[in-house]
Amino acid sequence: MAVRVLVVDDQAVVRAGFAAIVDAEPDLSVVGEAGDGASAVAMAAELRPDVVLMDIRMPGMDGLTATRLIAGNEDGPRVLVLTTFDLDAHVFEALRAGASGFLLKDARADDLLAAVRVVASGDGILAPAVTGRLIAAFAHGAPARPETDEALERLTPREREVLFHIASGLNNTEIGERLGVSVGTVKTHVNALLRKLGLRDRVQATVLAYDTGLIRPRTTPAEQGRTGA
Repeated sequence: MAVRVLVVDDQAVVRAGFAAIVDAEPDLSVVGEAGDGASAVAMAAELRPDVVLMDIRMPGMDGLTATRLIAGNEDGPRVLVLTTFDLDAHVFEALRAGASGFLLKDARADDLLAAVRVVASGDGILAPAVTGRLIAAFAHGAPARPETDEALERLTPREREVLFHIASGLNNTEIGERLGVSVGTVKTHVNALLRKLGLRDRVQATVLAYDTGLIRPRTTPAEQGRTGA
């Protein structure tokens, strides 16, 4: 079955452009379009899409509030945030609110379609060109939240190490090479830590790793150990 997509943007031309790109794919289907956050929340509940392409800056209810309401529903669709601003503070807040991905609006059509498919499959995605700057600007130095600190205590030392590497941007193959284990073993650790932390994907795991101070910009596992993270 085709992945059902809801497109949300306050600019009609932009919204129509995204919808045309997505709807042209045989495995994707646009089920609705919304021009503001309130309409997006209502349509997400009514149409039950698999993925919501969400603009952040909109009049009335913005995309951040809408993301929190949509992603906060355990059975709700996954949200892929689209923004013009690669260092928009609201983007990080959207990820904290439960968004499964972040992509710039000037991304190539192929990258947009790939992102939709990745998010629909249950994984998360961040725009690689801006992820480091985004995290450095809005997570570095942020005070750890008590509930996230407690969450890390549920992990084994190996799972904490895997979480560190996830937040560093490594894929499963790269993590396996770093740790000297198979990709299958890495997947087992990833699934276990996501389950223990109550997270949906690697994006949320990355946010939590920075929230807790487990990882900071430009740190290494050795530095992490010296800081007691």
